[in-house]
Amino acid sequence: MRSRGAILLVLLVSSYRLGAADEAHSAAQQMVSSVAIDNPELARLFLDDQSDRQTNPGKSIDWKMVGPRDKARQARVKELYKSDQLLTGDDFYHAAMVLQHGEVPEDFLLCHELCVVAIIKGNKDARWLAAASEDRFLMNINRPQRFGTQFRSMGDAPMTLYQTDGGVTDALRQPFGVPTLAKAKEREAQMNEMWRSQNHSPDPTPASVTPAAGPPPRQP
Repeated sequence: MRSRGAILLVLLVSSYRLGAADEAHSAAQQMVSSVAIDNPELARLFLDDQSDRQTNPGKSIDWKMVGPRDKARQARVKELYKSDQLLTGDDFYHAAMVLQHGEVPEDFLLCHELCVVAIIKGNKDARWLAAASEDRFLMNINRPQRFGTQFRSMGDAPMTLYQTDGGVTDALRQPFGVPTLAKAKEREAQMNEMWRSQNHSPDPTPASVTPAAGPPPRQP
């Protein structure tokens, strides 16, 4: 019969081996993730999404044409997401950007969650989008936004900074790459000045993040 000490030693050795096996499995998963290749279809969907939002000076986006293409892209992104085809940080970011141009709160919430994973996987571009998608989700459930990334226009009215609560400080905005609230208000004034001179609302977002499809109220 084994002594208690011997039994304890066996248990400790077994636990050590299991722990080592878990660490080896985790390391293997990290190695696979580190050599994963960006999904080319997601990259193409992302580029198409951005291309549809590039216009020549003085021209506006034809949402009757872009809207259906947006919906098709979003449906395909969700298929790829549900079949576990998102592997790299860029994959998650590309999928998130397409969903940011959805029309329902659930799209914006999923966009935000994908951004979190993209950031974890090393994609720094997803930081701004993580904040913007949270703001857009809140705006679409009629709650004040937090970071101050969203502008809205009712009909042909000028763009206005959507209601922003005081829960986020400029110090917290900075790591996300979001301008200060004062800068956002300056941007609002600049957009409205351009609107008055051109009689239309310009894109209030960075070049890499563009307006969402859909009828008024317009959301950048």
